[in-house]
Amino acid sequence: MILVLRALGVGDLATAVPALRALRAGYPDEELVLAAPAWLGPLVDLVGGIDRLLPTDDLGRPPWPDPTRWPDRSSGGAPSWPGSSPSGAPGWSGPPPEVAVNLHGRGPGSHRMLAGAGRLWAFRCPPAGHCAGPGWRDDEHEVDRWCRLLAWYGVTADRTDLALRRPAAGRMPTGATVVHPGSKVEAKRWPADRFAALARQLTDRGHRVVVTGSAGERELAGRVAADAGLPGSVVLAGRTDLGELAALVAAARLVVSGDTGVGHLATAYRVPSVLLFGPVPPARWGPPPDRPWHRVLWASGEDCDGSSGVPPASRWAALPVDRVLAAVDEAEETVRV
Repeated sequence: MILVLRALGVGDLATAVPALRALRAGYPDEELVLAAPAWLGPLVDLVGGIDRLLPTDDLGRPPWPDPTRWPDRSSGGAPSWPGSSPSGAPGWSGPPPEVAVNLHGRGPGSHRMLAGAGRLWAFRCPPAGHCAGPGWRDDEHEVDRWCRLLAWYGVTADRTDLALRRPAAGRMPTGATVVHPGSKVEAKRWPADRFAALARQLTDRGHRVVVTGSAGERELAGRVAADAGLPGSVVLAGRTDLGELAALVAAARLVVSGDTGVGHLATAYRVPSVLLFGPVPPARWGPPPDRPWHRVLWASGEDCDGSSGVPPASRWAALPVDRVLAAVDEAEETVRV
């Protein structure tokens, strides 16, 4: 059995798809278990090839117990992994994994969480007692990072294998233009009034605009829609689960968002997109350069707040709506050609 740790968000899972697919192809007869937040379940199903999701919604309380409780393999006793952790989080039953793959981070914390497995595949991290594996590179694209890790251990991954299964549209509209103004990092958001002006002009051009986001971003999405002169019915923030959001993006005409998970869904489904990046350069998290139907606008390093690395809202306001609309035209033109 192979246990993979990737307990992060939508974009993080999307950028790990080539690595997960490579593990599935390289070990077709092994059970492949992904440790990730339970709410990612619908997206995990769309990745395919993952046999089981092990919920780990709080990394401070891992879903597997302290590995020091496992019997010593050298004792000859049958190793077992107790069925629940002291925290009461969902637990594990059966033996510890033969291989644990750390697609979560550079360590040492994530390495230590996987201690006790038969073998650990991870980046080199002496503080965690793991001296094998390749060295970490801060400036590496997130997709390439995990492909390179697996290559070190003899598993070849295709960095272009980013596609997700296409879900049925269900109750989601098709052919919509998805405007996603939110982000977990508030300072990474393009100003709401700019998103509203963009949504208004896109509507005037004949786009059927919907505004998406999490439940916590519903007020923001509602403000964007109202200021754009759009009815409340276009606000889908907080009204879709992750599977429905994926279905919406898969059948969309266009996606406009910041550097967040929705942009990665557009990449996975080859939907034209305009992505507003900053402070992290698109060279680390952006769409592949061989896909011309994605356009990226980036707040350059000179525009970043040196203390936090996040550009202040005043810098984002310098990005004009007209420039974003021009990028929309460029992205859609590549589809028509």
